[in-house]
Amino acid sequence: MYNKVILVGNLTRDIELRYSQNGSAIAKTAIATSRKFTLNGEKKEETCFVDITFFGRSGEVANQYLRKGSKILVEGRLSFEQWVDQTNGQKRSKHSVIVETMQMLDSRGEGGSQGGYNDYNDAGNSYSGGYDAPAPKPSYNQAPSYSKPAPVRMPENNLPEIDINEDEIPF
Repeated sequence: MYNKVILVGNLTRDIELRYSQNGSAIAKTAIATSRKFTLNGEKKEETCFVDITFFGRSGEVANQYLRKGSKILVEGRLSFEQWVDQTNGQKRSKHSVIVETMQMLDSRGEGGSQGGYNDYNDAGNSYSGGYDAPAPKPSYNQAPSYSKPAPVRMPENNLPEIDINEDEIPF
């Protein structure tokens, strides 16, 4: 079976960072994604809100660099959560995304991100900053198992121009 989700959007709230009993970070927030489409000649926009959870070092990095409104790309897996509501004892459930890889997409100074393009992949334990992204804050570099790779100079226009008609996209 295959379970992979890729979302691009803006955080709807600041990250709530907690630690489990064994000291592992758990960071929770939500992302709003939208799609534009035309229905009967009328342009419409649909927004979807999805809860997301970061674990371990990626949660700490997200908490340090992201704020409400930050634009982010996340890759992860869909998770089904179930619980009993404390107020009325009813069973509740929801789908959320467990983040495995994130890319901070904000430009410098927007939405709390510290650079033009940032990537954090917890599975590979790597952080990369491109364009003119400043080095991570010293507290980030103090973790013994993480190291910052050499900066990579990228062209001025940070994203390639792609000519796609939105009506031709099947989703």
